[in-house]
Amino acid sequence: LTARRTIIIKGYVPPTGKSFAINFKAGPSGDIALHINPRISEGSVVRNSFLQGSWGSEERHVPYNPFGPGQFFDLSIRCGLDRFKVYVNGQHLFDFSHRLSAFQTVDMVEIKGDVTLSYVQI
Repeated sequence: LTARRTIIIKGYVPPTGKSFAINFKAGPSGDIALHINPRISEGSVVRNSFLQGSWGSEERHVPYNPFGPGQFFDLSIRCGLDRFKVYVNGQHLFDFSHRLSAFQTVDMVEIKGDVTLSYVQI
């Protein structure tokens, strides 16, 4: 993953969906530079990192929650030099400062949970 690269994920949260996760993973280390976890049942969007075998501090504040049951979404994740900038449906949702300084080692995007994907651009 390089600076100024944008990842686009379009999908749908099923009516009975409870949560899903998007993980930006770094090679064989198991590190997760960015974990985005919309928890539909809680009405929250949790962000975190998993480095050297441990989860970091969760970030939960968002100005609004665009992920609801039965909702389509258009997610855009832009990697900057010092942070990820995340937009949903064209509106800024949150920034997440890099905790993995070598974010360039991210080589996998994992998407799992209660979500139906319609488009992914890496």
